[in-house]
Amino acid sequence: MIKRVFVVMLLGFGFAKLPAAEFKIWKLLDVWPGKVPGEKGDVPSETLTTHKYRGAPILKYNNVTKPTLTVFKPSQEKDAGASVVICPGGGYQILAWDLEGTEVAKWLNSIGVTGVVLKYRVPRRKGREKHDAPLQDVQRAVSLVRHHAKEWGLDPKRIGLLGFSAGGHLSATAMTNYDKRNYKPIDAIDQASCRPDFGVLIYPAYLVDKETKTELSPELRITKNTPPVFFAHAGDDSVPAEGSVRFWQELRRKGVKSEVHVFPSGGHGYGLRPSKDPVTAWPELCGDWLKSMGFLKR
Repeated sequence: MIKRVFVVMLLGFGFAKLPAAEFKIWKLLDVWPGKVPGEKGDVPSETLTTHKYRGAPILKYNNVTKPTLTVFKPSQEKDAGASVVICPGGGYQILAWDLEGTEVAKWLNSIGVTGVVLKYRVPRRKGREKHDAPLQDVQRAVSLVRHHAKEWGLDPKRIGLLGFSAGGHLSATAMTNYDKRNYKPIDAIDQASCRPDFGVLIYPAYLVDKETKTELSPELRITKNTPPVFFAHAGDDSVPAEGSVRFWQELRRKGVKSEVHVFPSGGHGYGLRPSKDPVTAWPELCGDWLKSMGFLKR
């Protein structure tokens, strides 16, 4: 209990400028009911620290062993019934908690969407693929939200994933591997589908090979049943924009309606924080796409 209260206090630091009545944690819950699959107890204690990035402070989680969901609900008059599980980035080493997590939930709330920030396991586990443990967490998270949809006032057919950088890769992997759960089902929650209904990938990493930047990573199994996706990437990003473009091209080839934006400048790791670069327009474009696709219907 002490640890959880401490975390909530630190979370408050992340939105110190926000009126409490407008944006607050609605629910905080564990992803797993007991033992977390595959954990060996060899990861140090979890910490939440402040780090300077792109000239401004961000909160980052280190050494996550107990995944959680932090749920933020929009006001009743705005609530459209849609929800999005948010996967912060951080190279599968840390989680950029406010920059690519809670700040995103605040924006989603402003357009009537429930934001669910996933604190997935980092850093990379020894002897496992970089995304293996986090994939278990995000699959369970989507099923958990769908399982509780009626109770939480959500539409079980409008649950999306939104990921940044490594979180974008994680979201892409979850969107293309929902048909094979990465862990053995443990309870009724796992009877609910882990297929997201749509995806938003912002400067996603690890989508293509480093050499030619044309071959999609083998874990990305795109089919005609892959959810529709909105992409935003900057052309000068150190993470190649070719990843977003190639993913979009394959979706188009399979007949999946999606949208991709490659902006001339913006770099990497900007989240929703405004700048003079054209890429800062992505949230408005994304909101328009969500509306046009019917995900914001009331």
